[in-house]
Amino acid sequence: MAWTHRHLLGIAELSRDDILHVLDGAERWFDMERGDATHARVLHGRTIVNVFFESSTRTRTSFEVAGKRLGADVVNIALQTSSVTKGETLLDTVRNLEALRADALVLRHAASGAPHFVASATRTSIVNAGDGAHEHPTQALLDAFTMRRSKGRIDGLVVTICGDVLHSRVARSNALLLGALGAEVRLCGPRTLMPRHPEALGPTVKAFEKIEQALDGADVVMMLRIQAERLAGATIASTREYARTFGLNARVLAHAKPDAIVMHPGPINRGVEIDPRVADGEQSVILDQVEAGVAVRMAVLECVITAADAERARA
Repeated sequence: MAWTHRHLLGIAELSRDDILHVLDGAERWFDMERGDATHARVLHGRTIVNVFFESSTRTRTSFEVAGKRLGADVVNIALQTSSVTKGETLLDTVRNLEALRADALVLRHAASGAPHFVASATRTSIVNAGDGAHEHPTQALLDAFTMRRSKGRIDGLVVTICGDVLHSRVARSNALLLGALGAEVRLCGPRTLMPRHPEALGPTVKAFEKIEQALDGADVVMMLRIQAERLAGATIASTREYARTFGLNARVLAHAKPDAIVMHPGPINRGVEIDPRVADGEQSVILDQVEAGVAVRMAVLECVITAADAERARA
């Protein structure tokens, strides 16, 4: 089934076939990257603008590398260097970039729903690179890609996601995506860092209060960072107490299956949510996630720009 979306705003808008289309496309780019250093040219002459109003290392860099490997011209704009600091609105910023004939804008913003708002008012393709505590669709796609390459499937896997679930756009997007592909999703964290109704994130979602129970028989263990910048009224006793009760170490990991893989979207707070020996251990695929990010984002950029071209051709 062909991809028909000129934007990627969230996993919630995608069907199972859409998700698999991206994952299969990413497989092609991933294998090509490993087997041939020659860059693809499918987006030669196109312009992709990364507009990041929040800090980022992995996401912004991998989108830049992805665009360049597809042959596109890539421009990076950060909050500190944009006219937003002079009072310009987000919509005016986007419309000005559209006037410069950008083919796609990769947008990260602190406000949930910002990419959706912008997409409704522009003809340029919008890719959500994280909006507040709402969604981070390309992270979920690269996580699923990593799981599928490691385990050979998504359907039937037990995936435990532990940490600051309440503020995690990664947890939300993963719960939606993994549920759509048939995985059981277990969410675990302190009560103050869990959503009030976690089951609302999907029919395959289950909530746990103790990490040992959540890891029992798990195929995949994904740890989340405590997002201090979004905590507001939610609190934890201390990082030391958090590490003791919800941190992942070798003893806790032993509750999962012997061949379970360990994931983390980054950045890692070593010694808080995860022990360094586990983060760097044999079961860790954290750097595999980073590598997968380029291929997945290549597939996403190709999909949205190709769909936009087809839409304009029909108009």
